[in-house]
Amino acid sequence: MIIFMNSKIILSIESVIDYIENHLDSKLELESVAEAVHYSKYHLNRLFTDTVGMTIHDYVQRRQLTEAAKLLTFSDKPIIEIALICGYESQQAFTTAFKAMYKSPPAEYRNNRSFYPLQLRFTLHKETAKMKFTKDNICLAESTDIPAWMNLMRLVIDGYPEMDEIAYLNKLKESIIEKRALVLKYNDILIGAMAFAYVPGSIEFLGVHPQYRSSGIEKVFLEALLEIYLPGQEISITTYREMDKADTGHRDMLLELGFAERELLMEYGYPTQRFVFSPKQEKKTDE
Repeated sequence: MIIFMNSKIILSIESVIDYIENHLDSKLELESVAEAVHYSKYHLNRLFTDTVGMTIHDYVQRRQLTEAAKLLTFSDKPIIEIALICGYESQQAFTTAFKAMYKSPPAEYRNNRSFYPLQLRFTLHKETAKMKFTKDNICLAESTDIPAWMNLMRLVIDGYPEMDEIAYLNKLKESIIEKRALVLKYNDILIGAMAFAYVPGSIEFLGVHPQYRSSGIEKVFLEALLEIYLPGQEISITTYREMDKADTGHRDMLLELGFAERELLMEYGYPTQRFVFSPKQEKKTDE
């Protein structure tokens, strides 16, 4: 069964995104955004969250901090000026929010001169559908999928800090050649993608377009991985540590899928944690 999302809702959310993008230098709150687009704040927040996969508050904060990180890297503006440009009323409030997301204070981040976005402008699929997907909808990625895959990666960049796009692209091409890259598409829309390693069994990338995050796509990818590509193997993946404010739901998603927490790690200077899915856990769940 396929249920198409109301085009009026998509247009409404697009107008909200347009408003936010045009006012990233302002103190944007739910009330002011709702008033500007003529919606009740409760109704708007529900529609926005259902469509975009995060609240208006979270989207605004991540977009403003991304623009701040860009200015820190590519301009010489004073930090207090950047704070004000990005909607913060004081340098202290800006520094606290920035460090919580980027894991370093603004001055230190500027010295590194290495920009990566927490959140790019959200782009909506004009023709989208909610439908029941199964592992049979998963197929091996081909070279023609690379542009759409890279766009998806950029959209869900929050799970992959310090992204080196050239290195990532080369690794993606290698994964496609070695048949370690999976995609799920609806018509020409790339809904989700997964890259994995056979030895040891691990998920190197798992991204689902936010419009489909409530459709159980991650579970479909895991089922395909367990039944077709890595049967009987233990599977590991790394994600955010508990209470990391940059996390938009990755940990909760893994726990819901049945992954168990393991050791804490540091990857590319970023604090993460390894999660493991055991075939034994799956059998116990089925019983």
